Amino acid sequence: MRTDELILQLLETREIIDQAHLQALLAGQGHALTQPTLSRHLKKLGVRKHEGRYQRVEPSSGDLGEVEIRRAPPNLLVLKTAPGFAPATAYALDERAPVDLIAGTVAGEDTVFIAVADPAKLDEAAATITRILGLRF
Repeated sequence: MRTDELILQLLETREIIDQAHLQALLAGQGHALTQPTLSRHLKKLGVRKHEGRYQRVEPSSGDLGEVEIRRAPPNLLVLKTAPGFAPATAYALDERAPVDLIAGTVAGEDTVFIAVADPAKLDEAAATITRILGLRF
């Protein structure tokens, strides 16, 4: 079983309240990961701690609550989400946005920095992000 699949299975079948516990469970199944590697997997999968336990969250316009896209010329967009949704949102953008439009993202807890590949396409990138995430303003 792939590591990502095992992580999701463990999260669905057990109450995991800290990364050390998840790390030990994975090691017991033959998937020894360092803490930084585990954190990257969780971020990629859209997993966050919610109500005291780790859970997968799927970003959608309803989940994101109030979302604001701010322009930071010459080539940055800043996307504000509800707390905890920035990593999954950044991953969705990295997976779905055209590479020639969006060079990449960096996510915090409730903020995503989006590097636009061509500064002249800042407005086009904002419109694409709005469409990808199904946002309404």
